[in-house]
Amino acid sequence: MRIDGHLDLAYNGLNGRDLRLPLEALRASDPVQGQIATVSFPELRTSGLGLCLGTLFALPQTPDSPHGYTDAAGARAQALAQLEQYRRWEDEGLIRLLRSRKDVVGHLESLDSLHDGAAPLGVVLLMEGADPLRTPDDLPWWAGQGVRIVGPAWGATRYAGGTDAPGPLTALGRELVGALRDLQLTVDASHLDDAAFWDTVEIGPRLIASHSNARALVRGNRHLSDDMARAVAATDGVIGLVYLSSFIEDGWQDGQAGTPLSGLARHAAHYAGLVGWERVALGSDMDGGFGAEKTPAGVGRYRDVFALGEHLPAGENAGVLGGNWARWLSTHL
Repeated sequence: MRIDGHLDLAYNGLNGRDLRLPLEALRASDPVQGQIATVSFPELRTSGLGLCLGTLFALPQTPDSPHGYTDAAGARAQALAQLEQYRRWEDEGLIRLLRSRKDVVGHLESLDSLHDGAAPLGVVLLMEGADPLRTPDDLPWWAGQGVRIVGPAWGATRYAGGTDAPGPLTALGRELVGALRDLQLTVDASHLDDAAFWDTVEIGPRLIASHSNARALVRGNRHLSDDMARAVAATDGVIGLVYLSSFIEDGWQDGQAGTPLSGLARHAAHYAGLVGWERVALGSDMDGGFGAEKTPAGVGRYRDVFALGEHLPAGENAGVLGGNWARWLSTHL
């Protein structure tokens, strides 16, 4: 069973990428400039991926993204469009939206009973950055649509300090995290700044880090410190590994050859030494704002993601490549 904890499928689909195409055809017509696509539905089927956490990611306005959102209404509109994209794909039989533990268990059982590629890709919805929530009162509606995991931050949001944007939870953020706890939903700690992270721990929700590498190996608040990794594990959470070279090798620069895949295995082993191999999984973020031009050496398309197993202890491969997410989802979703 192969599971990825972080794929921006609908975001890419609404950026004009037709993920129904074979990867070579997608690359030939790719409207996204400067990124070499690695993900399409035929490519995911060939890889053996059976389930993923698929994001609802609203892009804020930045100098590089002048058409991003500037307020809650704009963020909500992006997330709603992505939700509709997932529903269209489900109608086409390409994916199956999984909204509960029962759905996950049934999907995993169906994958075990069918030949590879015969079942649609299972997708659990994860909201990356909480700005699409106009207020925390919106949370029950989104939960009703299938969102089971929310990351309060990306950069800074109205809810929390985030990547390269230090700060705590805001008053709205504290209210949101409390609501996630009370609804038995999960906080994705990826992108939370340290101050916001520890505020979240104090409130006490269940945690995962869908796509975060180890700060002990790469500097910056985008990555988890050792104490943060332990805090995620203390809630029975899982940590997903990211396939971006600059998140794997400290000091890696755009234009350099991809870092060796063994470097990502170092992050896996570091986490395992802190919290056990059963907490280590994949959160590849493939095509999440980067493509094959920035992935590790030898990872030129999605099917290559699972070559990581060759660099892991033999007895831990199955867990890291999918079994650990399967356990967590079957227990906590």
